[in-house]
Amino acid sequence: MAEEQSPQFRTSIGGQALIEGILMRGPGKQAIVVRSPDGLVVKEEEITLTRDKYPILGLPVIRGAVTFIDSMVRGVKALMFSADYFPEDELVQPSKFDLWVEKHFSDEKAQKLITVLAVILSLGMTIGLFFLLPTFLAGFVDPYIKSAAVHNLVESVIKLAIFFAYMLLVSQQKDIQRVFQYHGAEHKTIFCYEAGLPLTVENCRIQKRFHPRCGTSFLFVVIIISVIISSLVFSFVEWRNLWVRFGMHLLLLIPIVGVAYEFNRYVGGHDTPVTRFLSRPGLWLQNFTTNEPDDSMLEVAIKAIKLVIPAEKGKDAW
Repeated sequence: MAEEQSPQFRTSIGGQALIEGILMRGPGKQAIVVRSPDGLVVKEEEITLTRDKYPILGLPVIRGAVTFIDSMVRGVKALMFSADYFPEDELVQPSKFDLWVEKHFSDEKAQKLITVLAVILSLGMTIGLFFLLPTFLAGFVDPYIKSAAVHNLVESVIKLAIFFAYMLLVSQQKDIQRVFQYHGAEHKTIFCYEAGLPLTVENCRIQKRFHPRCGTSFLFVVIIISVIISSLVFSFVEWRNLWVRFGMHLLLLIPIVGVAYEFNRYVGGHDTPVTRFLSRPGLWLQNFTTNEPDDSMLEVAIKAIKLVIPAEKGKDAW
């Protein structure tokens, strides 16, 4: 069957689910396609990655952190763009912050400010929830343990428990479930393109919705690598000092994200028994973050990917 085939070609094109839409990003271009109440809305733009401007930022490990921040900024902007076509109830009064921003900034500057704040809040929540909170909670058992290894084990268990609980909670939110359907449409469309099949709804529908280069898999790898690196490093620092542990977590963020990126890059670009085994946990987690899309969602994904496929065949090879 087509959905069991392992494509020989792997594309660097990736995407992100939006509010009733999809962002697709190719090697030199990105496209946002949103199904608004008035029909499809399309936004295309040429892109130049930060690491392409400054070659040193393209070095292994470093490029992972740079790519992560770059993708987060572009993703927040795309989400804001899609949200504009589905405004909140007009009866809802704007907040004091909204009124303050509207008064002191032009539309362009206000958008930049909100984007920066959204990225900072997203990073803060990720760091706080998956790195600092487990360290804080693990501190409550410190009086009862005498080994850094036991502390690291407790903190690791708490970290994984928080991660899985977060995934489960988010997957149950009704407002998010349609976004996760678009997430599934994105994956199916990329699989169809990699298989060399015509980009039609029928061909995309039969593809798998779990993709090895998904952001969900990346986040899980970040958590696992943070567990491994933290366990090694905390054996040589004052692990009972909460502030020392907080500081070490922050210092280790860039290498952790960088190593996770290189891991996903390697696993996503190779098809061997080992890489298939290593990718299984991340693929399983996509049960929480992808849902089966309907045909209208696949149409959006197909439109988006067609806009970013480079004219030069193979330029987007992984």
